[in-house]
This record gives sequence, structure tokens and C-alpha cells, in this order.
Amino acid sequence: MGTRLEVTAPMQGTIVEVLVSVGDAVRRSQPVLIMESMKLEHVVEAEGSGIVRDLLVAAGETVLEGQVLAALEEAEVAAAVETTVETVDLDRIRPDLAEVVARHAVGLDAARPASVERRRKVGRRTTRENVADLVDDGTFVEYGPLVVAAQRRRRSLDDLIANTPGDGLVGGIGDINGDLFPGHASRCAVVSYDYTVLAGTQGAQNHRKKDRVFELTERLGLPLVVFTEGGGGRPGDTDGIGGAGLDCLAFYLFARLSGRVPIVAINSGYCFAGNAALLGCADVVIAARDSNIGMGGPAMIEGGGLGVYEPAEVGPMSVQVPNGVVDIEVADEAEAVAVAKQYLSYFQGTLESWSCADQRLLRSAIPENRLRTYDVRNVINLMFDTDSVLELRPRFGVGMITALARIEGRPVGVIANNPNHLAGAIDSDNADKAARFLQLCDAFDLPVISLIDTPGMMVGPEVEKTALVRHCSRLFVTGANISVPMVSIVLRKCYGLGAQAMAAGTLKAPLATVAWPTGEFGGMGLEGAVRLGYRKELEAAGSDQEREALYQQLVDRMYQHGKALSTGTYFEIDDVIDPAESRRLIARTLAAVPPVTRREHKKRPNIDTW
Repeated sequence: MGTRLEVTAPMQGTIVEVLVSVGDAVRRSQPVLIMESMKLEHVVEAEGSGIVRDLLVAAGETVLEGQVLAALEEAEVAAAVETTVETVDLDRIRPDLAEVVARHAVGLDAARPASVERRRKVGRRTTRENVADLVDDGTFVEYGPLVVAAQRRRRSLDDLIANTPGDGLVGGIGDINGDLFPGHASRCAVVSYDYTVLAGTQGAQNHRKKDRVFELTERLGLPLVVFTEGGGGRPGDTDGIGGAGLDCLAFYLFARLSGRVPIVAINSGYCFAGNAALLGCADVVIAARDSNIGMGGPAMIEGGGLGVYEPAEVGPMSVQVPNGVVDIEVADEAEAVAVAKQYLSYFQGTLESWSCADQRLLRSAIPENRLRTYDVRNVINLMFDTDSVLELRPRFGVGMITALARIEGRPVGVIANNPNHLAGAIDSDNADKAARFLQLCDAFDLPVISLIDTPGMMVGPEVEKTALVRHCSRLFVTGANISVPMVSIVLRKCYGLGAQAMAAGTLKAPLATVAWPTGEFGGMGLEGAVRLGYRKELEAAGSDQEREALYQQLVDRMYQHGKALSTGTYFEIDDVIDPAESRRLIARTLAAVPPVTRREHKKRPNIDTW
């Protein structure tokens, strides 16, 4: 007799079916019985080859773990015993999978030609086209594509599936700028309202989808892009258990991301109410010129008894760009996506390849006539890497330039006075613009390059009506409390409190403060200092010609005392340099700064929305 082989129960359960009979030849791993445990069926296999001698259980019996179910006499099983080899059709789509595939397809553009055509008629792209353009091919992982609007009490499920895919919101994570950073492209979170679904309104389910993506964004430290086109809160959802819905988490979770990760809002078309609230929390707002952005749309305005308006009358770009709400105005969604990718690239790291203009051109960028104005944007474009400058809010606070740029591939922030507006004097809007930009650079560890050409803070009764004292002081408080390195270059005028504010409060705060040969320094503008300090002497002069000659003589004398070379002898600045050496000085100074390690927590509580 051969050795006895036992087939035992791997767990407690019930016998469903016995697959062999006494006397059958059984191969190793051949199924012998099927048993059920906790609503799942388990196949019990033979652990060796042999002949079935005893079947100790029958279908319907309950057995315990380790109980003997059958006994085999070990034996060689003839090779002639027929075996069946199961083959798998790798291309077969099972019915359950086919249902899933079909359901996902409902929300794709190909299944919604009428919706796509409506977008084409207004010259805009679909939500999925925008997302596909933003993230690298094949990298997007979507969250909640099967969700439908919370309106099951008033509409059929088939209707909701066909007409409210994703509850009007696409959200997920994908790679971005893989072409610029091969091998280590950053992941990026994306949320996009879909205007073709219930006018891009905020429904109960798409709020929950946003919550999910925002939580992941914070947990993983991902940059976030939000496409904000839509009409705000939706009154038609019926499936919630709450009242006003003011306990939704989306706005709280989104606002908490400020200062934690770079946030970009992109808009085209109408953006009202809740959608606009999200847009306003972003670090940078990029809007197509056909945008209308407002905290309330026409319905809310009319409901408040404030009049009847068309949507296009509320918050057009002619209002929202010069007032500073929009950072960058673009032609359309395609340009908006391209600019968003460029903006995010500054927070992804250093580019390996770069080029720059002939730096000798900087030697003639400032006119030899010290009273002649010039284009400071030309200076910026020459000094920094070619095509690397991205200016923010160019039509707001026009006396101050704020821009992202690169030096030898390294991303930096740039602030610069604009002598074409108030001679570069700093007013309330200029101070707010620069202070907020310093917060942005500090939050994400971008060094700051300050290009100084200012006669000081703006003065006068009219500008004081703008709360100038508080606004200008904001630039001092912010600058003195950033921790990123700063390099200051005095292009020409460096006068008074305005010049100190441009250098974080003192010319000794930056890692290096240097001047071009055109630099000139003083507690206030030379001309004003002469008129105030030498008033008696000027009044005592004889004729107008003599008074003018004395005035010019005094101004020239003060200029000789305050020009860059003279100031350098007092060590008020670190050096006077050849303008063509500006890039080298910036690059070498920043090279001495230890690299920043990955940050797990916020450096700043938040970045001001204004």
C-alpha cells in the first residue's frame, strides 16, 4: 500500500461541492473540493498525486480548520491521464470591465460632441484639452471621474451619468515640464471646473472631489493649478443632508495651501462667486482677455437689489488687470497653460542650458545724462537669462517691476523701480506689489535681486489719502523678515527711505549691495536737498540767471559727493562695478548660499492675497 495523503480544510467553512469520486486518479494541485468561508469560495487542492480512497465530507457540511476532508493513496498518476490547460485571452474584455470602460468613456470629449461644439463656438477649449496640455502625456491620474451631480432625488441616474460627468470637475495629479527637467519632472495637482456641466458651478460632489485633491496636494507638497471658469455655488443639488452648505471644507483646505505649495489660477470666460473666491486665494492669477471675474455674478447682484447687469459687465479685464487682481493677462487658454508651465518651472529648480545677451550692452543701458529716463525692462532682459523673465502684474503698481527670472539657469525673483513712472518713487500700490512679491519669493526659497533707482517714497497730500504711511511701511516689515538671500544693484538714484525699503531696510541687509557708475546716493533727491538746504543762499542771489547758476553749482557739488565712487569710499556700499559684471556678481554671490533642503512644513503662515 502507498503512503496515505490527507486533504485538509485550510479554514472553517462549508463544503460547496466535491469534485472527485472514490477511485479517481488525482494529480498534485488538482482541485478536490470547493468550500465557502465568509461568503467567498475557496478551491481545496491535492498536495500530492494518488488515488482517492476516502471522501469524508459531502456538500453542505460545515468543517473546521485542519479537518480531514479526503484521503488519497500516494501513487504515480499515469501520464495518459487527460489534463486540461486553461488558456487566457489577453484581449478579452469581461462584462464587468466593459461596463467600467463604457462608464469612463461617457465623460470624455469624444462622447460629448455637442458640448465640445459649444466650446468651439465661444473660442475656448474643453476642460480635458486644457488638462492634457498642462500635464505631460500619459502621466495624469484622475480622481473621481465616475462621480455625478448630487441630484438623484430629481433626476434619473442615467440622466446624471450622461449630463453631469464628474459633477463638472476634473481633478488629479500628473507630471509637468518633463521636457525642461528630464528624469526628474515634478508632479503637479490639477483641478479644473468644466463649464459644459451645469455651467461649471460648485456642487456637493465636486466640492468633495476638490477636498480630496487639496488634501493630497498638502500631504505630498505638490504645486497646484486650478482652472476656475464657472458660476459659483449651485442651488439645484438635492441629495445633501445639510442646510446652507457653509460647512464645506474646500475653501478652508485650499486657503491652507497658501505658502505651502505654489498655486496657480487660470481663467477664461466667466468666474463668479465661489469660483472667484478660489481664484483670489492663488499665488498668481493668469486670465484670458475674455475673462470676467467677480465675487458675485449678475444673479447675485440683481438679488441684492443692486441693479441688472450682463455677465460681461462684471469684472472685465479692463478692470481686473490694472487693479491688480490678475497677475498675467493672456490671449487665450493655450497661452495661459504655457505661461502656467513657465511660472511653475521657477519652483522646480535650475535649468542646465541657458544663454544671455552680450553683457557689454548694459554699459549703455543707463543714459549718461542723469536726468534722462530709460526703460528698466530693457536692463532686466539684458541682465538675466534670455527669454527667462516672466513679469507679474505689469499694469498694476506700474512704478515697480516684479518678475521671475533666471541667472545661469537658477531661478530668482526680481524687484526693480521703474523710472518712467513718478521717476521711480514708491507709492502705496508699488509698495504692496513689491511686499507681496517678497513674500512669494521667501515662501518658496527664491533669492531676490533688487534693482534700485528711486528718489524715495512718494510724497504729497494726494498720495497720503491712499494710506501711504501704512503701505510703504509694509515694504520695510516684509523685507526685514524674509530669509532668502538678496543682492541689490543701484542702477542710478538711491535716495532716502525708498532706497532703504528696496534693500530690505538697509543697504547692509543684502548679501551684496553694489552700484553701477551711474549710481547716486543721498538722504533725499539732490535737487530737493539743494532747494531746501540752501534756500537762503538761493533767495539772496541777484538775478534769476545768478540764482540758477548757483543752484546748478550746488547740485553738481552734491552729486560729486553722493555719486557711486564717492559713496564707495565710505563703505556705505560694497563696491562699484562694471555693469557688464552684474551677472557674474549675482551668480557668484548666490553660489555661496547653502542649498535649501526639501521643506516638509510651511516657512511662512501664508502669502498675502494682495
